[in-house]
Parts: sequence; structure tokens; C-alpha cells
Amino acid sequence: MKEQKLTYDVNEMPPFGKSLILAIQHVFAMFGATILVPILVNSAVGETVLTIPVALVTSGIGTLIYILCTKGKSPVYLGSSFAFITPIAAAYLKGGISGAMTGIMAVGLIYVIIALIIKFAGKDWLEKILPPVVIGPMIMIIGLGLAPSAISQIGLSTETNFDVKVLIVSLVSFLVTAIVMTRAKGFLKVIPFLVGIISGYIVAVCLGMIDFSPVGEASFFSIPKFIIPFKDYDLNLAALITIAPVALVTLCEHIGDHTSLGNIIGKDLIKDPGLERTLMGDGIATFVAGFLGGPANTTYGENTSVVGMTKVASVKVIGLAAIIAIVIGFLGKFTALVSTIPNAVLGGVSLLLYGFIAVNGLKVLIKNQVNFEEPKNVIVASSMLVLGLGGAIISITSGDLSLTISGMSLASIIGIILNLALKTEKKEETIATLLPKDNNSKYLNKDIKKLKHDIKEELTMELKEDILNAIKEEMNKPVSKSKKKNRK
Repeated sequence: MKEQKLTYDVNEMPPFGKSLILAIQHVFAMFGATILVPILVNSAVGETVLTIPVALVTSGIGTLIYILCTKGKSPVYLGSSFAFITPIAAAYLKGGISGAMTGIMAVGLIYVIIALIIKFAGKDWLEKILPPVVIGPMIMIIGLGLAPSAISQIGLSTETNFDVKVLIVSLVSFLVTAIVMTRAKGFLKVIPFLVGIISGYIVAVCLGMIDFSPVGEASFFSIPKFIIPFKDYDLNLAALITIAPVALVTLCEHIGDHTSLGNIIGKDLIKDPGLERTLMGDGIATFVAGFLGGPANTTYGENTSVVGMTKVASVKVIGLAAIIAIVIGFLGKFTALVSTIPNAVLGGVSLLLYGFIAVNGLKVLIKNQVNFEEPKNVIVASSMLVLGLGGAIISITSGDLSLTISGMSLASIIGIILNLALKTEKKEETIATLLPKDNNSKYLNKDIKKLKHDIKEELTMELKEDILNAIKEEMNKPVSKSKKKNRK
């Protein structure tokens, strides 16, 4: 994999002052999505299931666990997973808080089991069921699936009333971030999202869009309301099947984010620290999150975007961001203050972040030279995109058990099944298709002519190019008179 030029590499750490600012930027990048998961789950259920402080603390703890499991070799931040919003709400309605949290912990254990299988049996089987033609569209669905959220935040969706103030604040956040990213120099160029959020927030304050009363009412220090099994509830397997299938989606997301991040920093994270270690870290982090009453964790494309756009891959910066997130979870007033950031500000920045995730999915397809002249690949990718972005959902109920597969889960399952079931169209390849028409071709010797019968039908593009170059070299060699006479 080609080495990328980074401002700070994985094992490097900027001076503490810069590290602190960079870490805060990562906190802001994950903050909107991390706190939005509890908000959306609670809204769907109609009562409090998850709390923002616990979500922040468990995301920080989970990230530190991940860093330990991967030996500090992967600059990934773990935050609340959007894929679990509907399943958690459904599990809560079926089995209460015990059903929801048992399901989240079970997903973490599924990750750990898969990690152990990979460690002892290798990952070839996983690469077979999750090739680039499946992973690429999955990443695109994750990014594009979040697009409606960003559009709603900036007030341009059909379900929101048009507000000039919201549009102005969103536009300022977006433009400042984009300008700083493309035109700024020095350290300012490294923190475009933080600058964009602060600029948008200041404009929102000037337009009277901020309500500071929650800050005044909040205490300086407060302990998050952790929910512990056997203390606050007993394990409940009734809703397990409602949440467990989502592990397939987050598995794709996990692989996709690590593949994308590896491309950004020029390191193959699937090999080093290894998929078994990254999955183990993610799995243990999700188990701990459920154990403490928080939402399931997942690798955050938002923070991957920050790494890609700032070229700062320092794991120490990620670790510092995790510590800040934990501290914030215990600071009542600070949590309340950050919670006052209007959706318009987050939406303006999200236009770039979510789009960057989708583009990374496209990069996976391009980098792996997925051939869309092949009908099988077209069918797999198109089916996944329509199901994932169309919001398809399947609900199966049998007695007390229910299985709900949302659009993202369904897209993953269908993509995997189609990829395994459909056969690649076999086309007869001949040397003639690789060679330019040239009169000198009649001078090809018998060995080169025989080569066309030995070439396998599924050659990589690189090997085809090597063969073509070898043939051209052979054609350009001077031919002796005796050989010419014999060929005639």
C-alpha cells in the first residue's frame, strides 16, 4: 500500500497544545452523532432509554479499549452506532431496558467470537463473503443514508419549515469549514471542522438562536446514570434476535472504515494490527457500553474523515479525545453547553463529513478495480444501494419472538447472498484482445502463440498488462533471417 504524506503519523504526537485542540476537534466531530443516537431512540420509544452523558462516557471508554486491543496502531474513534437506533427501540418495547441492553452486549460478544475465528482460522472466508463489491456500497449507504439527517438539520427537507436564520448559520458553518480546508495554511488548516463549528455557533448566538437556560440549570459535576445488569435489571433474551442481526451491518461498517482509513494513512490496518484485533477492540467496547447502559459502539466515519482531511493520524490525539469525552460526561454544565449547539451548525459541517464517508465507499470500488461491465457486480451493488437508501424493512413475528431487519441490514444480507449465489460471467479471452493490431504479429514465435491457450479466464488487470508488455517486447526483438525463412 502506498505510503501517504501525513502531518503526524500514527505513533507520533503533536505538542500538547496542538494535541488538545486536535482532540477537541475529534470530540466535536463525533459529538453530534453520538448524542443524537440517545435522542432518536428516546424519541422513538417515548421515554428515556439512553442518556447523553452515558453515551459520551461509553464512547470514550470504548475508544481506549480499542486502542489497547490494537496496540495503538489504528487511529479510530468509537461512537454511538446509528445502525442500532431502530433495533434498540424495538427491543425496548418488547423486553424493556433489560432486552435492549442484553441485545447490545450480545452484539459485542458476536464481534469477539468472529475475531477469535479469524485469529485461528484466518479471514479468507470473511473476504469471500464480504468482497469490495459488497463493502463499497455498504460504506456508501452509511454516508448517503445519513444525508437526510444533514439536510433536515440545515432546514432544507420537505419535513422542515424554511428558516432564513437556520440557512444562514448552516451556510456559514459549511463555507468556513470548506474555505479553511482548502485555503488556510499552517495549523489552522488542520482544524477546519472546529473552526467551522465555532464560526457557526457565534453567528447563531448573534441571531438569537441559542437558549442558555439549560446551562444555568445544570450542575457543574454530575454522575451519569449508568444502568448495570443484575443491579438494575436481569438479562433478557426475548429481544435478542431483534438486535443481533445488526452485527452484520456494523461488521461491514467496521471493515469499510478500516479499509478507508488504511487508504488515507497508507497502512493496511486489516493486516496490521489485524482484523482480529480491531474486531476484538470494537466487540469488547460494545459489550462494555451495553454493560453500563450505553448505546452500541462503532467505528466513526466522521472521525475518519477528520483524519483524512487534516492528515493527522496520531493515536495519542484519538486517545486524548476519548479522555475528554469521558470527562465531559461528568461535567453537567459543559455537557449542557455543548448540547446548545444548534442543528444548523452540525448540519453545515455534516454536509462535508457524510459526503466524505460516501466518497470513501466509492474509492473502495475504484481502488479494487471492481468491474461494472460484469452483470453480477451491477446486480449486487444496485440492489444494495436501493434497499439501503430506500429504507426497506422486513418484520417477522412468531409468538414472543420478532425479527426486524432494517434497510441497512437487509442491504448487507442481500448483497452477500447475491454475491455468493450469482456466478461471474465467463468470457473467452484471447491474446488478440490484448494486442494492438500490427503486421509484426505474424512473427510471434510458437511459444507466445501457445500462451493464449494457457491463460486463465480470470486474470487480474495487472497480470494482463504484464503479458501485453512481454509480448510487445518479443515483437520488437530483431528476427534473424533464418527464423524468418522458417516461419515463411
